Amino acid sequence: MAPGRPPAGRGTGGPRGSQRKTTRRRRRNSEELEPTQMTTWQPSSAPVPEGEIIIERGSTAKDVGPKLNRSAADIIRFLFLQGEIVTAVQALSDDMIELYAAEVGATVHLVDPGEQQEAALLAKFFDEDDLDDEIPAEPRPPVVTVMGHVDHGKTKLLDQIRKTNVVAGEAGGITQHIGAYQVSWHGKTITFLDTPGHEAFTAMRARGADVTDIVILVVAADDGVMPQTVEAINHAKAANVPLIVAINKIDRPDANPDRVLQQISEHGLVPEKWGGNTICVEISALQGIGIDELLEQVLLVAEVGELRARPKGRAMGIVLEANLEVGRGPVATVIVQKGLLAVGDPVVAGAAYGKVKALIDDNGKAVATAGPSTPVRVLGFSEPPMAGDEMRVADDLAHARSLAEARAQRVRLIGHQPVAAASGARLEDLFEQIQRGETATLNVVLKADVQGSLEACTESLRKLERDDVKLVIVHRGVGGITENDVQLAKASGATIIGFNVRPDRRSRELAESEGVEIRTYEIIYKLIEEIEAAMVGLLSPVFEEVVTGEAEVREVFRVPRIGAIAGCFVREGVITRGSKVRFLREGTIIWKGTITSLRRFKDDAREVAAGFECGIGLSDYQDLKEGDIIETFDEREIPRTA
Repeated sequence: MAPGRPPAGRGTGGPRGSQRKTTRRRRRNSEELEPTQMTTWQPSSAPVPEGEIIIERGSTAKDVGPKLNRSAADIIRFLFLQGEIVTAVQALSDDMIELYAAEVGATVHLVDPGEQQEAALLAKFFDEDDLDDEIPAEPRPPVVTVMGHVDHGKTKLLDQIRKTNVVAGEAGGITQHIGAYQVSWHGKTITFLDTPGHEAFTAMRARGADVTDIVILVVAADDGVMPQTVEAINHAKAANVPLIVAINKIDRPDANPDRVLQQISEHGLVPEKWGGNTICVEISALQGIGIDELLEQVLLVAEVGELRARPKGRAMGIVLEANLEVGRGPVATVIVQKGLLAVGDPVVAGAAYGKVKALIDDNGKAVATAGPSTPVRVLGFSEPPMAGDEMRVADDLAHARSLAEARAQRVRLIGHQPVAAASGARLEDLFEQIQRGETATLNVVLKADVQGSLEACTESLRKLERDDVKLVIVHRGVGGITENDVQLAKASGATIIGFNVRPDRRSRELAESEGVEIRTYEIIYKLIEEIEAAMVGLLSPVFEEVVTGEAEVREVFRVPRIGAIAGCFVREGVITRGSKVRFLREGTIIWKGTITSLRRFKDDAREVAAGFECGIGLSDYQDLKEGDIIETFDEREIPRTA
């Protein structure tokens, strides 16, 4: 035996057959060693719990059974007898849950998944009742909403009150967004909301009525009561707010105020001069007639209503509008209802949260705080909140984030995200498919400048759906048309529809190379009319916009008696003097007009080609910034052939 080697049969060096074999026994879990419990069951005659039982939508029989003091088998058996075959772990519809609850005599309240947890967080972090009891309420300015039909003079009335010209900045002279303004009259403050008049903006008018104290219903004396007038009356009645009728355009030769009084009385608004309680004031927004009397009536109604709110403590308000702005990020227009909103406050609105970076009033000035009935633009949200969301100030940013994430999770659980269809037709191809009698699907990528417009466009497009034409909104969002939108439209065979937004140069080039159709609109009824015409197979000849040139603002010069001159570099195409121009900032249309002056060095030029620098003067626009895009375009008619 060699020295240092262990004997055979011992240790690791012995023969393989002589190694000791060890048997490994499976270690049992502690649950397996416990005595088997008997299966429990619930008798079908057991009493159901009293009171309202909260059940989440989409719950299974296994989840619903214990809440109703029944077993999952009882629910499955009952539904089987009703012709519905389900399993214990299969999601039940609302009708199934309510049907079984009625069978056993239970009172149930169905909530969305996650809604109960969200309500618990809201009660935990935001106890407003304690603040309302501690801080005494004080008088606050009235919030007045101006409503009425299209072109009846709502915005012109505010022009007279504010001494500004808002109509000139609205596409087609129609208000496209909710405008919030605050004015002082005889030492008292009044907050005004200007709502759109087109039928597509129903939700925006309803939202305006929900946050208002007084409604001014503008009715044209030469036009009378129209469909949106009746709708505005219904919104005011539903919100249970006092209503003042302003009979506008009495300076017109064909004005007939008595006919307006007769028409509004048919809808339950009996004028005071006829023995009713509806205040009616005859005005002319154009001539400034009757404005003082109207404001006097507003303050009188507000005084009778005894409007009060606590001026301090955590603020609460309503989001009227939200959008993305260049250099500012998400910006929300909020009207504070109670409390004091200050810079630095942690806020949450819907699924958006953040810390207030800045507050901007209706005059564009930065302010440190905003009290009750004050409209301000809030900067600092993580994303644009949805219009109509309630904004609250939290104790700290962590609480705001928790509630926002819970809401975002609830939205994901209830499946609000749109599902893209596998294939779809372009708007141009829709005409041919409908003419052949085929069922067509129009996929749409919808982009708008603000949340309210996005909401209005979405609802309007959904109303256009017909049996032979299905409309699927693949994606919708706020902001300019990006390359991601073009790629998504290419993958889903969708048409990109932009409302008051434009694609940048890269997105436009990508769309042309990929064959993706982009249609942009600035007035909502034109969008609706054209899409509807295509969906009924009656697409009329269209005007195609041809982008002729694009220049980037490199420097801004201020010239006495002339104003701002943009020192530009022409990136593509040709910039021509007198051509139509679009002024873009991060893909969003800021202004439209014409080029009034074009120069190369000190000489006037008729046109400047790509690769050269030039000086451009724009008509009636002075807010120029470096990095802005000046886009010139022309329109040409393209006739359709059947």
